[in-house]
Amino acid sequence: MAIGLFILAVIIQLAVVLAIFLLSLSRVSGSIVAIITVIVTAFISPWSLILGIPIVLLCLVLLVAPMRQALITKPVYKALGGAMPSMSDTEREALDAGTSWWEKELFMGAPNWDTFANYPYPELSEREQSFIDNEVETLCAMLDEWEITQDYKDLTPQAWQFIKANGFLGLIIPEEYGGLDFSSYAQSRVMSKIASRSSTAAVSCMVPNSLGPGELLMHYGTDEQKQRWLPGLAKGEEVPCFGLTGPEAGSDAGAIPDTGIVCYGIHDGEYTLGLRMNFSKRWITLAPIATVVGLAFKMHDPEGLLGDPIKTDYGITCALIPADHEGVIIGPRHYPSGSPFMNGTVDGTDVFIPLDYIIGGVENAGRGWRMLMECLGVGRGISLPALSTSASEMSYLSVSAFSKVREQFKISVGKFEGVQDATSRIASQTYMLEAFRHLVTCGLNQGGTPSVMTAMAKYYATETMRGVVNDAMDVVGGRAIQMGPRNFLAAPYQAIPVSITVEGANILTRSLMIFGQGAMRCHPYLFDELQLLQSEDKEGALKQFDNLFFKHLGYTFNRGAKAFVAGYVGGSSNAPSFADSFTRPYYKHINRLSASFALTADMALGLLAGDLKRKEMLSGRLADIHGHLFIATAILQFYEHGSKSEAERLHAEVALQDSLCAIQEAFVSFFANFPHRMAANVVSFVTFPSGRIFTPASDELKTRLGDTFMDDHEANPFRDYLKTMVYYNTDPDDVTGRMEHAYQTLLEVEPLWQKFKKAEHDDSFEGLTFEDHVVYASQNGDISESEAEQLIKYNALRFDSLLTDVFDEHLLHAQERFNPHSLENAVHQLTDYAQLKNDAQARNGISADNTPTEDTEPTGDDNPDHGYEADGDVKMVDEQDTAKEISAQTDFDESHPEEESLDHRSRDAESTLSERMGYNHSKGIDKQSDSVESKPVDSDKVETDSTEGSKWQDGLRREEDDKA
Repeated sequence: MAIGLFILAVIIQLAVVLAIFLLSLSRVSGSIVAIITVIVTAFISPWSLILGIPIVLLCLVLLVAPMRQALITKPVYKALGGAMPSMSDTEREALDAGTSWWEKELFMGAPNWDTFANYPYPELSEREQSFIDNEVETLCAMLDEWEITQDYKDLTPQAWQFIKANGFLGLIIPEEYGGLDFSSYAQSRVMSKIASRSSTAAVSCMVPNSLGPGELLMHYGTDEQKQRWLPGLAKGEEVPCFGLTGPEAGSDAGAIPDTGIVCYGIHDGEYTLGLRMNFSKRWITLAPIATVVGLAFKMHDPEGLLGDPIKTDYGITCALIPADHEGVIIGPRHYPSGSPFMNGTVDGTDVFIPLDYIIGGVENAGRGWRMLMECLGVGRGISLPALSTSASEMSYLSVSAFSKVREQFKISVGKFEGVQDATSRIASQTYMLEAFRHLVTCGLNQGGTPSVMTAMAKYYATETMRGVVNDAMDVVGGRAIQMGPRNFLAAPYQAIPVSITVEGANILTRSLMIFGQGAMRCHPYLFDELQLLQSEDKEGALKQFDNLFFKHLGYTFNRGAKAFVAGYVGGSSNAPSFADSFTRPYYKHINRLSASFALTADMALGLLAGDLKRKEMLSGRLADIHGHLFIATAILQFYEHGSKSEAERLHAEVALQDSLCAIQEAFVSFFANFPHRMAANVVSFVTFPSGRIFTPASDELKTRLGDTFMDDHEANPFRDYLKTMVYYNTDPDDVTGRMEHAYQTLLEVEPLWQKFKKAEHDDSFEGLTFEDHVVYASQNGDISESEAEQLIKYNALRFDSLLTDVFDEHLLHAQERFNPHSLENAVHQLTDYAQLKNDAQARNGISADNTPTEDTEPTGDDNPDHGYEADGDVKMVDEQDTAKEISAQTDFDESHPEEESLDHRSRDAESTLSERMGYNHSKGIDKQSDSVESKPVDSDKVETDSTEGSKWQDGLRREEDDKA
């Protein structure tokens, strides 16, 4: 009895402590409740004081300020102050520059779903939609990436003129200065549609609308500078570039060696105060054609000419200089990964500029790093994610068409499970990217500069695109690796390294920026605590730190309690009002994982402190958790605003499972590699008490998505949706339209095509070629003449869509490909195989219905499926147990190919069509003439059905008439 009461009392004490943490009671309120609980439970069982006394003592320490500060606050302040690295001015400016948005809710472990539900879903205005439907559509029609990369090594003059004249370089500039002033979502849509046609054109339009003089001038320029430059930039009369990186400063842009020394000099004939500039910039997009150059440099005033003799080093500053300014050298071009967008060098030695060239004037001297971080953050969330989304969407459209049109082993390659493993990833990851784009631009549309969110967008969009394009290359195979104007995958594949590298290299972005900045910008207390730790006024800082630190502890224990409860009973059921039976479980998972992330992040920050900055692998895993939490919510938002069809649900389900598994594996790897093993084991037990809880998408789910991937229209509304996001066409002579035209034609004739191919596979037709089979089927009454025409037309399109390019011996000129199956050439594919076969059968005593005698040896042709049924189901050899299937297994050991090859079977190459066809199909013609008269050949119908399409039938009839 006493033991039972003791256990009950201890359970009550622990439950109350857990409730205090779950309810986030204040230090005072929580301590009082805990003390009262200990007193009450002491009456139940005095032995409970074993646990109760330590609880009471701790509560007393927390309640008595001098005791609390002496025993806890001061030792912690001293320890953390020594462990935290000093924060440089550039780091502080970078942190001050960014704002936070939805990613902060996820970081803090308790996302507010009402806030999430009220975010305005991004949509285009009527003016923005019109621009995309007209100006962007027209520009895309002018672009040919093969011509751009091989012939011009640049955009055509006509394309450049159209871009400049129609405001493509001024999407972000306010209308008062002649710009278009588009929303972030509209900018993303414009760039992705251009990129679906030409990455060269997209990059050329992208740079002036992201990090560049226009963005900097709008936010920081003086009125005089805005009036001087913005109208010209908006109209394309001025072409901007911005010089930041150089030979010695890439990812560490803050280490730029370029300088500007305050001094007196001559400008426009006047002696004035200015800067003597020395700079060497590399990899600057649009530099070779720029008319105005933005420069980042370190400004120094050693003589105190600006009025402050103490302040000699001002730090990073930004200036705007005309490209034709004396001493500025626009150097030769770079060639980034084979993509010929304008990219080059900018140099200058002892270039004198007046002080009013500084963006924003002298008042902004030294504020350049903050300016760059704010502007770079916005551009990073729009341009490169737009290009990545576009490349993935074009891969989706082209590969889905290819995987259905291309057949191997008598079925579409998209039906093979190995291929579906890749195509299901293409489908789900493309869905994720479009969802990601919507949520990111939703945040950017609301203003602010959420640097953590945009860093996520840049990294995960470009990395996902890399995977999608690589999968696309694997599926398309040889059709994708042969360069030429027919290749629809080579250009995005070559451009992958550019996207991965620019605007913050991906390794740096993941390992340092996402969690490093995320902790500072998203944590409710950390940045303020860090400021206090580095404060010069230690006594005053200690008092503030005492208050913040215990709020921080309460926050940590609250997230720990939530994670503990969620680990055993599941996450919170909080969800947006629009959640349904499909999405609600995912919101519950996100609640659980968000709380677990908050606890884990606090453990890492508390135990590693400044060392976490150097533990980049650990930081990268925390970035993956944070990033995929954001991605999962993006998918859920996008699904809510989509069709909610079964096909779209498949895309969303696989994408969500991918993100949840990525989060889980990041947690597992983090705990396995965390240097403080006891802490890692405790937090791992709290967050994942039963081990892994998520599994990757099942094979069955991926197979269903792989099948859906090849569908269109009502069967796959998401594919229809993608057509509105890119430059979509079905021109049979276009690089992307060729495959899509063949695919859409197949969808129209698919029942007929499948019926015909199944009969063909069953060896129902005479002849060697496809055209032989079509003619035989037509003359035998199995298909109508119009159906025969449809088959011939589609087969020609199918064959042409699969052709790769060939060149002259010097690889200078792509040559026109000959299509032997086109309507005009199809008649030449007819053979005399039937005549030779019938003659041989007559000599060997085989009946007219092709029934072999007992002495007839079966050939490999009797088993044309090679183990695969025509409908796509795999049928292994040991499953082929019918008499026909068994006899179809040819014993090649008993064959005599050398002797058979000497048999007189050669075809007279000079025989005319009438000689070849006179007997080839006589059996079919006789059968038609002797059959019921309900199926005569209607010559008038053939003439009127299609002038071009009836050529092969007309040619055949004329030859037969001549023979008669």
